[in-house]
Amino acid sequence: MADATDGPGRTSETTEGTNRRHEVVKENTAGSPVLPVAPTRGRLRPLGLDEVRITGGFWAHRRHTNASATLGHCRDWMERVGWTGNFRAVAEGRVHRDRRGREFADSELYKLLEAMSWQSGTASTFDTDITALTEAVAPAQDPDGYLNTAFGHPGQQPRYSDLEWGHELYCHGHLIQAGVARSRTRGEDELTKIARRAADHVCATFGRGGVEGVCGHPGIETALVELARLTGEQRYLDQAALFVDRRGHGTLADGEFGRVYHQDDMPVRRATVLRGHAVRALYLAAGAVDVAVETGDDDLLDAVVRQWEATVARRTYLTGGMGSHHRDESFGDDFVLPPDRAYSETCAGVASVMLSWRLLLATGQPRFADLAERTLFNVVATSPAEDGRAFFYANTLHRRHRGGVPAADAVSPRAESSLRAPWFAVSCCPTNVARTLAQLPAYLATADDHGVQLHQYADAEISTSLGGGHRVALRVRTDYPSDGSVTVRVDRSSSDRPWTVSLRVPAWTAGATALLVAPDGTRRTVAPGTTEVTRSFRPGDEIRLELPVRPRWIRADPRVDAVRGTVAVERGPLVYCAESVDLPDGHDVDVVRVDPSVVPEDGPDGTVVTAGRITVHDVRGEETWPYRPLDGAAVPRSDDSTGIVLVPYHRWANRGPSTVRVWLPAVRPDRPAAPDSTPPGT
Repeated sequence: MADATDGPGRTSETTEGTNRRHEVVKENTAGSPVLPVAPTRGRLRPLGLDEVRITGGFWAHRRHTNASATLGHCRDWMERVGWTGNFRAVAEGRVHRDRRGREFADSELYKLLEAMSWQSGTASTFDTDITALTEAVAPAQDPDGYLNTAFGHPGQQPRYSDLEWGHELYCHGHLIQAGVARSRTRGEDELTKIARRAADHVCATFGRGGVEGVCGHPGIETALVELARLTGEQRYLDQAALFVDRRGHGTLADGEFGRVYHQDDMPVRRATVLRGHAVRALYLAAGAVDVAVETGDDDLLDAVVRQWEATVARRTYLTGGMGSHHRDESFGDDFVLPPDRAYSETCAGVASVMLSWRLLLATGQPRFADLAERTLFNVVATSPAEDGRAFFYANTLHRRHRGGVPAADAVSPRAESSLRAPWFAVSCCPTNVARTLAQLPAYLATADDHGVQLHQYADAEISTSLGGGHRVALRVRTDYPSDGSVTVRVDRSSSDRPWTVSLRVPAWTAGATALLVAPDGTRRTVAPGTTEVTRSFRPGDEIRLELPVRPRWIRADPRVDAVRGTVAVERGPLVYCAESVDLPDGHDVDVVRVDPSVVPEDGPDGTVVTAGRITVHDVRGEETWPYRPLDGAAVPRSDDSTGIVLVPYHRWANRGPSTVRVWLPAVRPDRPAAPDSTPPGT
C-alpha cells in the first residue's frame, strides 16, 4: 500500500509508522554487515557495504573520483599544512610552539580515516594509509585515553577549559567514528583500540559524578551510540543519553551569538524547530535519534521528528541546503531564505542526510528519503569539483560576481571563495563529503523479514538475507537521474515463499504520472510515497518503475520574500540554474527573465532550455539614487525572446569563473506555472 506524501515534510501517514517503528530488527543471518549506522531497533534494517554495491552511473563515478583523487588530496593537504604533524609534535613535546591549524583540526584526520575505512570496505585498498596515519596519531594519546593536540599539554590551555569553542569532545567523536568504521570493515586494530580508550576517558570524565558539561559542537553523541552498538557496552549509550539530556540547560556560557547558537537555549525535547548553528543542530538531532532508538524513547524521537518537519517546511532551501546566516553559520527565522545569502554549508548538507537516514530507519516513512535524495544531488554532489580536488564550503543559489580562480596551491579563507577551492583554513567539508561518498551504498536500500526496500536509485547489486535465512539478490539498472526508468531484476530467491520489493516513488512526481510494471506485465499508476510488489519471485523476474523525469517549473511559498516574482526549474530530483557561461555576449545571469507560461524542455547533455529574455536596462541620467517613480524607471534596451539554457546546479562553476542564479525573475510573474509543475509541499 502506498504511503501518500505531499513532499518532504508532509505525509498522510498517521500512526502506522509510529506504532511499528520500535519493532526489533532481526539479526542478519549472513553475519554482521558492514554498516555505518547499525541500530538494534527500528522499522527498517539498513544494508551494509558488503550487501549493496554501486556498479555504475551518477554515484559510481563520484565514488570512483572520491577513491582515486579526493582521499589522497585530503591526506596530502593535511600533511602539507601541518595537521598530521601536530600529533608528532605532541609526542615529541613541541606542540606548544609548532602546532598548526584551528582547534578542531584533529577531527579532519579522523574523518579521513573513517572515509578511507568505508571506501575500502573489507578490502585492503587504503590499509597502508590507515596504518601510517594511525601510527602518527597513537603516540599523542595520553595514558588515560585523552587525545587532543590543541589542549592539555605544557604551554597550552588545560583540558576542557573551553567547552564552548574547544571542540575536544567533538574531535573525540570523530575519532570514535573512525575506530568504529575500521572495526566494522577490517576488524579491531590499533585505531579501534585508540578510539575505545578515548571513549572510556570521555565516560570517566563526563559521566554521572564527573564534569557536568557538554561540547559546544555536538558529534560525540552519535559516535558513542555507534560504539555501544559495536561493542554492546551500555556505558557508551548511557553517556550519549546524558549528553543529550544535559543540552539546553545553560550548561555552556552565553556568548556572542547567544545560547541558541549551541542549542543550549532549551532542552531537546522542548524544541519545536532546528535553530542556531546549522551543523551543530543537525548533528545533535542525529544523536538524539540514535539515543531514542536504542532506548525506546518515543517522546524524544517524536520531538526530533517535529523539529525536522518544521525545519523542512520553513527553513530549508530548494536544494535541500540548510543555514541562511553567514556570520554565525546558522538557520534564519522562518521563511528567511535569501538565495544570494544562502550559506547552505556543505557540512550541513551531510548532517541533514545523516539525520534523514536515521529517521527513515526508525519510522520507515519515505519523506525522509525524499529530503536525503534532494540534499545528496544538490548539496553533497555540488561541493566537489569534477576532478575531486576542489570544494565548495558554502553553496549560494545566486552569485552576482564572477571572481577569480582560487590558487591550486593556496589555502582559502573559510567560505570566502565562491568558487571551489582546494583547501580551506577550516576544511571540514572536503573530509565530510569524502566520508559520505565512501559510505553511500549503505544509504540505498533496507530490508526487513518480509522484503527489500529501495530508497535511492543507482545502478547497484544487492544481496541480503530476509527472515528465516531466506537469501535474495537484486540487480538495479538505471540511468537515474538523467532518465526515470528503474529496472529491478531478481537474481536470486532461495525460498518459494512470497516476499516484497518496495520502491520509493519520489515526492517530486506529484502532479505527474509514475508507472509501475510488475513481473507479469501488468501496469499501474503509483502515487508519491511507497509502492510494493509482493509475490513468490523467481530469478529473472523484473519490476520496472517509470518516473516522469522531465523539466518543471517550481515556485516558492509567498512567505519567502526573497524570491517573490521568481521561478525555478527542476528535473527529477535535480535543481537547475542559469550560469553566465551559457549566456551570449558575456552577460551575467541577472539579465535573464524567463516565461513560466511556456513548459521548459530537455536540451543537449543534461541541460534544460526554457523560453525567456535577455533584458539589459538603460539608466536615465546619473546614478545617484537607485529608486525612482514608476514612470521614470529604467527601461529595457533589448527584450527579444530567446532560449535560456539551464544546467544542473551540481555542475555549476566547473567551466571557470561565472555567475549563477537558481531563482529566475519571471517575465509574467502574475502567471501561474504549468498545472503539473507545482512543487510538492506548497
